[in-house]
Parts: sequence; structure tokens; C-alpha cells
Amino acid sequence: MLISPLGENALTVSFGNIISEDLNRKAIALCRILEQAPFPGMIEAVPAYSSVTIFYELIVTRNAFLEYATAFEAISVLVEGMLQYVDISELDDPRMHKIPVHIGPEASLDLDSIAESRGVSPEDFLAIFLERTYRVFMIGFLPGFAYMGEVDGRIAVPRLTSPRTNVPKGSVGIAGNQAGIYPRNSPGGWQIIGRTDLQLFDAKRVEPCLFRAGDEVRFVRV
Repeated sequence: MLISPLGENALTVSFGNIISEDLNRKAIALCRILEQAPFPGMIEAVPAYSSVTIFYELIVTRNAFLEYATAFEAISVLVEGMLQYVDISELDDPRMHKIPVHIGPEASLDLDSIAESRGVSPEDFLAIFLERTYRVFMIGFLPGFAYMGEVDGRIAVPRLTSPRTNVPKGSVGIAGNQAGIYPRNSPGGWQIIGRTDLQLFDAKRVEPCLFRAGDEVRFVRV
């Protein structure tokens, strides 16, 4: 484990530098503990693939822990103490989402070319993609954009060499061994294989993001 500062009002707790479900579950478990017992000045704990970034109000946190030289030092000690209580077996069973995906010339912008690059037909490429259950490792890039994994190695493809200036909302894409869905029109370089009509982010909802870290996803062709 490595704890490092991220500017003056945040720090990152890193458990490794790989895509790992166990490390991701550890990151989520630490976030849950922090959410249940926030320290003075804590704003948010955000899980990533194998790390957690903790944001805090510098002055509030500093004044609450005057026995330490810095707010960073105080939170580091606090987190190290919390880690002994991190138990990934106590996490709730993951929520399952079934995502309807449209396939066709207008929706599957890169399907033919990337299927050819992997030496399979478009139908076989889709069959391989659809047979898996994907884990939501983290939310990032855009509000509601879920980084999912892992894509079968037979169909893992790199990002576009030249990103698009506008990827349509709902586009389902692949980048390396990751899958994702664009929650709004946006520039982007992921290889697009389909599109969904689901609203992935709505600020008016009680829980604005459809997904959260730790969820599971199945894609269903419609």
C-alpha cells in the first residue's frame, strides 16, 4: 500500500497498479468505511481500479488534528488504522444491470473494422463480447461513465489512433481490455460496437449515476 498526496486537499491510497477484482474490492471496502465514519472535513472517497482518492477541506481537517504536523499526515495515520478493518467479504452482493444494445451501421461504428483486425466475423465478435459479465471497476472521465472489465483477449482492441470529436450518447465501446458506455455526446477514442438508449446519468435522480463501482453488467442485443 502507498499513500501519496494529491494537491493540498486530497490524497490517494494505492493498493497496486493492475486491474484486479480483489484490489478493486479492497478499494471499495475502504470507501464504505470512510463513508460510514467520515473524519472532520472529509468531502468524498472515490474508488478507482486499485486505489482510493480521499478529498477533504484542508482547513477543517487541519484544525481537527492539531497534534499532527499536516492534514495529510493526520489522514494517512487515520487510513492506516482503518485498513485493519477492511474486509472484502463483507461487501454487499453486486447489483446486476442488463443493458440493451442496438447493433447496426449507425450504432456499431467500428464493429466491422475491429472484427476484421481480430480475424473474426462481426457476429462472432459480438457473440464473444455478449457472453461475458462485466464488472464496474470505477466511474470517471464523464459523469456516469463506467470503466468495466475485463474484455475477452480475443476481441481486445486498442483505442482509435485519432479520437472522434463527437461520440454519440449511449455508445458502447472497447479500449484494450476495458468496456464502457458514453453517457453523453463527447469526444472519445474508444472503438464503438453498439448503442444503448438507457439514461446513464441524470442529476435529478436520487442516485444520479446508473452504475456504481462494484456493480455487474450484462449486455443484451436488441
